[in-house]
Amino acid sequence: MDYKESIEWLFRQLPMFSRVGAAAYKPGLERSEALSRQFGDPHRRWKSIHVAGTNGKGSVSSLIAATLQSQGYKTGLYTSPHLVDFRERMRINGEKIPESRVVDFVERWRAMDYQGDKPSFFELTMMMAFEWFAAEEVDYAVIEVGMGGRLDSTNIITPILSVITNISKDHTQFLGDTLAAIAGEKAGIIKPGIPAVIGEATEETEPVFRAKAAEAGTTLREAYREIDKGANEALRCELHGAYQEKNVNTARVAIDSLRRIGVEISRDAEERGFREVCELTGFQGRWTVLKESPLTICDTGHNEAGLRYNLRQLQEILSKREGGVLRFVIGFVADKDVDHILPMFPADAEYYVTQAAIPRAMSCEELLRRCQERGLCSHLYQSVKEAMAAAEAEATPQDIIYIGGSTFIVADALGN
Repeated sequence: MDYKESIEWLFRQLPMFSRVGAAAYKPGLERSEALSRQFGDPHRRWKSIHVAGTNGKGSVSSLIAATLQSQGYKTGLYTSPHLVDFRERMRINGEKIPESRVVDFVERWRAMDYQGDKPSFFELTMMMAFEWFAAEEVDYAVIEVGMGGRLDSTNIITPILSVITNISKDHTQFLGDTLAAIAGEKAGIIKPGIPAVIGEATEETEPVFRAKAAEAGTTLREAYREIDKGANEALRCELHGAYQEKNVNTARVAIDSLRRIGVEISRDAEERGFREVCELTGFQGRWTVLKESPLTICDTGHNEAGLRYNLRQLQEILSKREGGVLRFVIGFVADKDVDHILPMFPADAEYYVTQAAIPRAMSCEELLRRCQERGLCSHLYQSVKEAMAAAEAEATPQDIIYIGGSTFIVADALGN
Protein backbone atom coordinates (compact mmCIF):
# COMPACT_ATOMS: atom_id res chain seq x y z
CA MET A 1 0.00 0.00 0.00
CA ASP A 2 1.45 3.37 -1.03
CA TYR A 3 0.62 6.81 0.38
CA LYS A 4 -2.19 7.57 -2.08
CA GLU A 5 -3.83 4.21 -1.38
CA SER A 6 -3.49 4.75 2.39
CA ILE A 7 -5.19 8.16 2.24
CA GLU A 8 -7.95 6.84 -0.02
CA TRP A 9 -8.53 4.02 2.46
CA LEU A 10 -8.81 6.49 5.36
CA PHE A 11 -11.30 8.66 3.48
CA ARG A 12 -13.30 5.67 2.24
CA GLN A 13 -13.42 3.54 5.38
CA LEU A 14 -13.84 6.22 8.02
CA PRO A 15 -16.54 8.90 7.79
CA MET A 16 -14.95 12.35 7.82
CA PHE A 17 -17.11 15.11 9.34
CA SER A 18 -15.62 17.90 7.25
CA ARG A 19 -16.58 16.02 4.08
CA VAL A 20 -19.94 14.41 4.92
CA GLY A 21 -21.18 16.29 7.99
CA ALA A 22 -23.33 14.97 10.83
CA ALA A 23 -23.15 11.32 9.76
CA ALA A 24 -19.47 11.31 10.77
CA TYR A 25 -19.87 13.03 14.13
CA LYS A 26 -19.12 10.72 17.06
CA PRO A 27 -19.10 12.66 20.33
CA GLY A 28 -17.62 11.17 23.48
CA LEU A 29 -14.23 10.10 24.77
CA GLU A 30 -14.74 6.34 25.16
CA ARG A 31 -13.52 5.43 21.68
CA SER A 32 -10.53 7.79 21.90
CA GLU A 33 -9.54 6.41 25.30
CA ALA A 34 -9.82 2.81 24.09
CA LEU A 35 -7.92 3.66 20.92
CA SER A 36 -5.22 5.39 22.94
CA ARG A 37 -4.78 2.34 25.15
CA GLN A 38 -4.38 0.24 22.03
CA PHE A 39 -1.40 2.41 21.04
CA GLY A 40 0.13 2.69 24.52
CA ASP A 41 -1.31 6.11 25.49
CA PRO A 42 1.20 8.14 23.44
CA HIS A 43 -0.23 11.47 24.64
CA ARG A 44 1.24 10.82 28.08
CA ARG A 45 4.77 11.06 26.69
CA TRP A 46 4.78 14.78 25.83
CA LYS A 47 3.49 18.04 27.30
CA SER A 48 0.59 19.72 25.57
CA ILE A 49 -1.27 22.99 25.17
CA HIS A 50 -4.97 22.56 24.34
CA VAL A 51 -6.75 25.19 22.21
CA ALA A 52 -10.52 25.43 21.68
CA GLY A 53 -12.83 28.13 20.34
CA THR A 54 -15.27 28.94 17.57
CA ASN A 55 -12.91 31.17 15.59
CA GLY A 56 -9.18 31.74 15.77
CA LYS A 57 -8.08 28.48 17.34
CA GLY A 58 -5.95 27.58 14.33
CA SER A 59 -4.26 30.99 14.38
CA VAL A 60 -3.65 30.91 18.14
CA SER A 61 -2.40 27.31 17.99
CA SER A 62 0.05 28.20 15.24
CA LEU A 63 1.33 31.31 17.04
CA ILE A 64 2.00 29.34 20.22
CA ALA A 65 3.67 26.50 18.29
CA ALA A 66 5.82 28.90 16.26
CA THR A 67 6.99 30.61 19.45
CA LEU A 68 7.88 27.33 21.19
CA GLN A 69 9.68 26.21 18.04
CA SER A 70 11.61 29.51 17.90
CA GLN A 71 12.74 28.91 21.48
CA GLY A 72 14.34 25.66 20.33
CA TYR A 73 11.76 23.19 21.58
CA LYS A 74 10.80 20.28 19.39
CA THR A 75 7.18 21.21 18.84
CA GLY A 76 4.25 19.22 17.51
CA LEU A 77 1.19 20.93 16.06
CA TYR A 78 -2.12 19.19 15.46
CA THR A 79 -4.86 21.10 13.59
CA SER A 80 -7.85 20.38 11.39
CA PRO A 81 -9.15 20.31 8.78
CA HIS A 82 -6.43 20.30 6.16
CA LEU A 83 -6.63 22.52 3.11
CA VAL A 84 -4.71 20.75 0.36
CA ASP A 85 -2.67 17.91 1.84
CA PHE A 86 -3.88 15.54 4.58
CA ARG A 87 -0.43 15.75 6.18
CA GLU A 88 -1.00 19.43 7.04
CA ARG A 89 -2.95 18.20 10.08
CA MET A 90 0.17 17.11 11.94
CA ARG A 91 3.55 18.79 11.93
CA ILE A 92 6.73 18.80 13.97
CA ASN A 93 8.70 22.04 13.79
CA GLY A 94 6.67 22.94 10.72
CA GLU A 95 7.40 19.73 8.83
CA LYS A 96 4.43 17.61 7.81
CA ILE A 97 4.27 13.98 8.83
CA PRO A 98 6.20 11.88 6.26
CA GLU A 99 4.14 9.92 3.77
CA SER A 100 5.93 6.74 4.86
CA ARG A 101 4.78 7.29 8.43
CA VAL A 102 1.15 7.61 7.29
CA VAL A 103 1.44 4.38 5.29
CA ASP A 104 3.04 2.57 8.23
CA PHE A 105 0.32 3.68 10.66
CA VAL A 106 -2.53 2.68 8.34
CA GLU A 107 -0.98 -0.73 7.66
CA ARG A 108 -0.47 -1.40 11.37
CA TRP A 109 -4.01 -0.30 12.16
CA ARG A 110 -5.51 -2.54 9.49
CA ALA A 111 -3.52 -5.49 10.82
CA MET A 112 -4.65 -4.96 14.42
CA ASP A 113 -7.29 -7.13 15.99
CA TYR A 114 -9.09 -4.16 17.47
CA GLN A 115 -12.29 -5.09 19.31
CA GLY A 116 -13.52 -1.62 20.22
CA ASP A 117 -16.07 0.55 18.43
CA LYS A 118 -14.96 1.69 15.00
CA PRO A 119 -13.27 5.09 15.37
CA SER A 120 -14.13 8.12 13.29
CA PHE A 121 -11.71 9.56 10.75
CA PHE A 122 -10.83 12.32 13.22
CA GLU A 123 -10.20 9.91 16.10
CA LEU A 124 -7.88 7.67 14.12
CA THR A 125 -5.92 10.49 12.47
CA MET A 126 -5.60 12.18 15.87
CA MET A 127 -4.03 8.98 17.20
CA MET A 128 -1.70 8.92 14.20
CA ALA A 129 -0.49 12.38 15.21
CA PHE A 130 -0.21 11.55 18.90
CA GLU A 131 1.81 8.41 18.23
CA TRP A 132 4.11 10.24 15.81
CA PHE A 133 4.72 13.01 18.34
CA ALA A 134 5.64 10.38 20.94
CA ALA A 135 7.93 8.48 18.57
CA GLU A 136 9.74 11.70 17.65
CA GLU A 137 9.97 12.70 21.33
CA VAL A 138 8.56 16.19 20.98
CA ASP A 139 8.97 18.53 23.94
CA TYR A 140 5.56 20.15 23.50
CA ALA A 141 2.56 19.65 21.26
CA VAL A 142 -0.12 22.25 20.58
CA ILE A 143 -3.42 20.46 20.08
CA GLU A 144 -6.36 22.17 18.40
CA VAL A 145 -9.82 20.93 19.36
CA GLY A 146 -11.87 19.57 16.48
CA MET A 147 -15.36 20.59 17.61
CA GLY A 148 -16.64 21.82 20.96
CA GLY A 149 -14.34 20.63 23.71
CA ARG A 150 -15.97 18.56 26.44
CA LEU A 151 -16.74 15.60 24.16
CA ASP A 152 -14.09 16.24 21.53
CA SER A 153 -11.72 13.30 21.10
CA THR A 154 -8.67 15.50 21.79
CA ASN A 155 -9.97 16.00 25.35
CA ILE A 156 -8.23 12.83 26.51
CA ILE A 157 -5.07 14.91 26.98
CA THR A 158 -4.07 16.58 30.25
CA PRO A 159 -2.40 19.78 29.07
CA ILE A 160 -0.21 22.22 30.93
CA LEU A 161 -2.39 25.08 29.64
CA SER A 162 -5.92 25.32 28.23
CA VAL A 163 -6.86 28.14 25.85
CA ILE A 164 -10.33 29.10 24.58
CA THR A 165 -10.28 31.77 21.90
CA ASN A 166 -13.92 32.86 21.65
CA ILE A 167 -17.50 31.73 21.34
CA SER A 168 -19.99 32.33 18.57
CA LYS A 169 -22.81 30.29 17.06
CA ASP A 170 -21.53 27.45 14.93
CA HIS A 171 -22.35 23.73 14.85
CA THR A 172 -25.42 24.58 16.93
CA GLN A 173 -27.02 21.20 16.14
CA PHE A 174 -24.25 19.58 18.18
CA LEU A 175 -23.13 22.20 20.70
CA GLY A 176 -26.34 24.03 21.58
CA ASP A 177 -28.20 27.04 20.21
CA THR A 178 -27.16 29.61 22.82
CA LEU A 179 -23.76 31.15 23.46
CA ALA A 180 -23.89 29.93 27.05
CA ALA A 181 -24.50 26.35 25.97
CA ILE A 182 -21.68 26.47 23.43
CA ALA A 183 -19.38 28.03 26.03
CA GLY A 184 -20.23 25.19 28.39
CA GLU A 185 -19.09 22.65 25.80
CA LYS A 186 -15.86 24.47 25.04
CA ALA A 187 -15.18 25.05 28.74
CA GLY A 188 -15.01 21.27 29.02
CA ILE A 189 -11.29 21.44 28.23
CA ILE A 190 -10.67 23.31 31.51
CA LYS A 191 -9.26 20.74 33.93
CA PRO A 192 -8.51 20.69 37.67
CA GLY A 193 -5.37 22.59 38.54
CA ILE A 194 -4.53 23.40 34.90
CA PRO A 195 -4.36 27.17 34.20
CA ALA A 196 -6.68 28.46 31.50
CA VAL A 197 -6.78 31.50 29.21
CA ILE A 198 -9.98 32.92 27.69
CA GLY A 199 -9.44 35.10 24.63
CA GLU A 200 -12.86 36.74 24.39
CA ALA A 201 -16.11 36.62 26.36
CA THR A 202 -19.52 38.20 26.53
CA GLU A 203 -22.01 38.80 29.34
CA GLU A 204 -23.51 35.44 28.43
CA THR A 205 -20.30 33.39 28.28
CA GLU A 206 -18.09 34.97 30.94
CA PRO A 207 -20.04 33.49 33.90
CA VAL A 208 -19.82 30.04 32.29
CA PHE A 209 -16.02 30.19 32.10
CA ARG A 210 -15.65 31.59 35.60
CA ALA A 211 -17.92 28.92 37.06
CA LYS A 212 -16.02 26.14 35.30
CA ALA A 213 -12.65 27.47 36.50
CA ALA A 214 -13.98 27.73 40.06
CA GLU A 215 -15.33 24.19 39.87
CA ALA A 216 -11.95 22.97 38.61
CA GLY A 217 -10.08 24.96 41.26
CA THR A 218 -7.82 26.57 38.70
CA THR A 219 -6.65 30.02 37.64
CA LEU A 220 -8.39 31.79 34.79
CA ARG A 221 -6.82 34.61 32.79
CA GLU A 222 -9.19 36.73 30.77
CA ALA A 223 -7.02 37.95 27.90
CA TYR A 224 -9.68 40.45 26.80
CA ARG A 225 -9.07 42.30 30.08
CA GLU A 226 -5.31 42.34 29.48
CA ILE A 227 -5.19 43.97 26.05
CA ASP A 228 -1.86 45.72 25.52
CA LYS A 229 -1.95 47.29 22.08
CA GLY A 230 1.65 48.38 22.27
CA ALA A 231 2.85 44.88 23.12
CA ASN A 232 0.66 43.31 20.45
CA GLU A 233 1.80 45.72 17.73
CA ALA A 234 5.43 45.23 18.71
CA LEU A 235 5.11 41.53 17.86
CA ARG A 236 4.56 42.45 14.18
CA CYS A 237 2.46 39.39 13.55
CA GLU A 238 2.63 37.88 10.07
CA LEU A 239 -1.09 37.04 10.15
CA HIS A 240 -3.21 39.75 8.57
CA GLY A 241 -6.91 40.48 8.87
CA ALA A 242 -8.54 42.71 11.45
CA TYR A 243 -9.82 39.72 13.42
CA GLN A 244 -6.23 38.61 14.08
CA GLU A 245 -5.78 41.46 16.58
CA LYS A 246 -7.72 39.47 19.19
CA ASN A 247 -5.94 36.24 18.29
CA VAL A 248 -2.57 37.94 18.72
CA ASN A 249 -3.62 39.20 22.14
CA THR A 250 -4.89 35.76 23.17
CA ALA A 251 -1.69 34.04 22.03
CA ARG A 252 0.49 36.64 23.76
CA VAL A 253 -1.32 36.10 27.08
CA ALA A 254 -1.13 32.32 26.60
CA ILE A 255 2.63 32.51 26.08
CA ASP A 256 2.99 34.67 29.17
CA SER A 257 0.99 32.04 31.06
CA LEU A 258 3.43 29.37 29.88
CA ARG A 259 6.28 31.48 31.25
CA ARG A 260 4.48 31.72 34.59
CA ILE A 261 4.38 27.93 34.91
CA GLY A 262 8.08 27.58 34.16
CA VAL A 263 8.35 27.25 30.38
CA GLU A 264 11.37 29.23 29.25
CA ILE A 265 10.40 31.52 26.36
CA SER A 266 12.52 34.53 25.47
CA ARG A 267 11.18 37.75 24.07
CA ASP A 268 13.21 37.16 20.91
CA ALA A 269 11.61 33.74 20.42
CA GLU A 270 8.15 35.20 20.89
CA GLU A 271 8.80 38.00 18.39
CA ARG A 272 10.15 35.57 15.80
CA GLY A 273 7.27 33.16 16.34
CA PHE A 274 4.70 35.87 15.60
CA ARG A 275 6.72 37.50 12.81
CA GLU A 276 7.37 34.21 10.94
CA VAL A 277 4.41 32.07 11.97
CA CYS A 278 3.45 31.04 8.42
CA GLU A 279 6.99 30.05 7.47
CA LEU A 280 7.56 28.21 10.75
CA THR A 281 4.29 26.27 10.85
CA GLY A 282 3.01 26.21 7.26
CA PHE A 283 -0.10 28.12 8.31
CA GLN A 284 -2.23 29.41 5.41
CA GLY A 285 -5.74 30.31 4.35
CA ARG A 286 -6.34 33.15 6.83
CA TRP A 287 -6.55 36.45 4.96
CA THR A 288 -4.02 35.05 2.52
CA VAL A 289 -3.24 37.46 -0.31
CA LEU A 290 -3.01 35.45 -3.52
CA LYS A 291 -2.49 38.40 -5.84
CA GLU A 292 -1.93 42.15 -5.48
CA SER A 293 -3.65 43.28 -8.70
CA PRO A 294 -6.50 42.80 -8.62
CA LEU A 295 -6.22 42.34 -4.86
CA THR A 296 -7.24 38.70 -4.32
CA ILE A 297 -7.74 37.40 -0.80
CA CYS A 298 -8.85 34.01 0.49
CA ASP A 299 -9.98 33.31 4.03
CA THR A 300 -11.46 30.27 5.75
CA GLY A 301 -13.83 32.29 7.96
CA HIS A 302 -17.20 30.59 7.59
CA ASN A 303 -19.49 31.53 10.46
CA GLU A 304 -21.29 34.74 11.30
CA ALA A 305 -18.63 36.17 13.61
CA GLY A 306 -15.69 35.43 11.32
CA LEU A 307 -17.41 36.67 8.19
CA ARG A 308 -18.56 39.87 9.87
CA TYR A 309 -14.95 40.84 10.60
CA ASN A 310 -13.89 40.03 7.04
CA LEU A 311 -16.73 41.95 5.40
CA ARG A 312 -16.02 45.00 7.52
CA GLN A 313 -12.35 44.95 6.55
CA LEU A 314 -13.15 44.46 2.87
CA GLN A 315 -15.40 47.52 2.94
CA GLU A 316 -12.66 49.56 4.60
CA ILE A 317 -10.17 48.59 1.89
CA LEU A 318 -12.71 49.23 -0.87
CA SER A 319 -13.48 52.72 0.46
CA LYS A 320 -9.92 53.71 -0.47
CA ARG A 321 -10.24 52.39 -4.04
CA GLU A 322 -12.18 54.78 -6.26
CA GLY A 323 -14.51 52.90 -8.56
CA GLY A 324 -13.58 49.53 -7.08
CA VAL A 325 -15.99 46.60 -6.96
CA LEU A 326 -16.12 43.71 -4.51
CA ARG A 327 -16.21 40.34 -6.25
CA PHE A 328 -17.04 37.33 -4.08
CA VAL A 329 -16.16 33.78 -5.06
CA ILE A 330 -18.28 31.97 -2.48
CA GLY A 331 -19.65 28.60 -1.53
CA PHE A 332 -20.86 26.97 1.68
CA VAL A 333 -21.39 23.57 3.19
CA ALA A 334 -24.90 22.15 2.90
CA ASP A 335 -25.66 22.36 6.62
CA LYS A 336 -24.66 26.03 6.92
CA ASP A 337 -27.49 28.37 7.93
CA VAL A 338 -26.93 30.73 5.01
CA ASP A 339 -30.21 32.53 5.63
CA HIS A 340 -28.53 34.19 8.61
CA ILE A 341 -25.24 34.77 6.77
CA LEU A 342 -26.23 36.07 3.32
CA PRO A 343 -27.95 39.24 4.67
CA MET A 344 -24.53 40.33 5.91
CA PHE A 345 -23.14 40.50 2.36
CA PRO A 346 -23.30 43.81 0.43
CA ALA A 347 -25.90 44.15 -2.31
CA ASP A 348 -23.60 46.23 -4.55
CA ALA A 349 -21.11 43.43 -5.16
CA GLU A 350 -20.69 40.71 -7.76
CA TYR A 351 -21.07 37.07 -6.67
CA TYR A 352 -19.48 34.07 -8.36
CA VAL A 353 -21.38 31.21 -6.79
CA THR A 354 -19.66 27.85 -6.73
CA GLN A 355 -19.20 24.68 -4.69
CA ALA A 356 -16.25 22.81 -3.24
CA ALA A 357 -15.40 19.35 -4.50
CA ILE A 358 -16.71 17.52 -1.41
CA PRO A 359 -19.99 15.63 -0.78
CA ARG A 360 -20.93 18.03 2.02
CA ALA A 361 -20.92 21.11 -0.22
CA MET A 362 -24.10 23.09 -0.78
CA SER A 363 -24.89 22.81 -4.49
CA CYS A 364 -24.07 25.94 -6.44
CA GLU A 365 -27.60 25.84 -7.90
CA GLU A 366 -29.10 25.99 -4.39
CA LEU A 367 -26.77 28.78 -3.32
CA LEU A 368 -27.52 30.73 -6.51
CA ARG A 369 -31.23 30.53 -5.70
CA ARG A 370 -30.62 31.77 -2.15
CA CYS A 371 -28.45 34.65 -3.39
CA GLN A 372 -30.96 35.71 -6.02
CA GLU A 373 -33.72 35.71 -3.40
CA ARG A 374 -31.59 38.27 -1.55
CA GLY A 375 -31.14 40.38 -4.67
CA LEU A 376 -27.43 39.59 -4.93
CA CYS A 377 -26.05 39.77 -8.48
CA SER A 378 -24.87 36.19 -8.92
CA HIS A 379 -23.30 33.99 -11.55
CA LEU A 380 -22.96 30.20 -11.30
CA TYR A 381 -19.81 28.14 -11.76
CA GLN A 382 -19.38 24.44 -11.18
CA SER A 383 -15.87 24.68 -9.72
CA VAL A 384 -13.92 27.12 -7.60
CA LYS A 385 -11.20 27.48 -10.23
CA GLU A 386 -13.77 28.39 -12.89
CA ALA A 387 -15.33 30.98 -10.58
CA MET A 388 -11.93 32.47 -9.77
CA ALA A 389 -11.02 32.70 -13.44
CA ALA A 390 -14.30 34.47 -14.26
CA ALA A 391 -13.91 36.95 -11.39
CA GLU A 392 -10.37 37.76 -12.41
CA ALA A 393 -11.31 38.20 -16.08
CA GLU A 394 -13.93 40.79 -15.16
CA ALA A 395 -11.95 42.62 -12.49
CA THR A 396 -10.16 45.93 -12.81
CA PRO A 397 -7.02 46.82 -10.80
CA GLN A 398 -9.25 48.72 -8.33
CA ASP A 399 -11.44 45.72 -7.59
CA ILE A 400 -11.12 43.22 -4.75
CA ILE A 401 -11.71 39.49 -5.19
CA TYR A 402 -12.57 37.61 -2.00
CA ILE A 403 -12.62 33.80 -1.99
CA GLY A 404 -14.33 32.08 0.92
CA GLY A 405 -17.52 30.97 2.62
CA SER A 406 -16.06 27.65 3.71
CA THR A 407 -12.70 26.06 4.44
CA PHE A 408 -13.21 23.82 1.41
CA ILE A 409 -13.68 26.69 -1.04
CA VAL A 410 -10.28 27.98 0.11
CA ALA A 411 -8.83 24.48 -0.13
CA ASP A 412 -9.93 24.22 -3.77
CA ALA A 413 -8.57 27.71 -4.47
CA LEU A 414 -5.15 26.80 -3.06
CA GLY A 415 -5.04 23.32 -4.59
CA ASN A 416 -3.50 22.47 -7.92
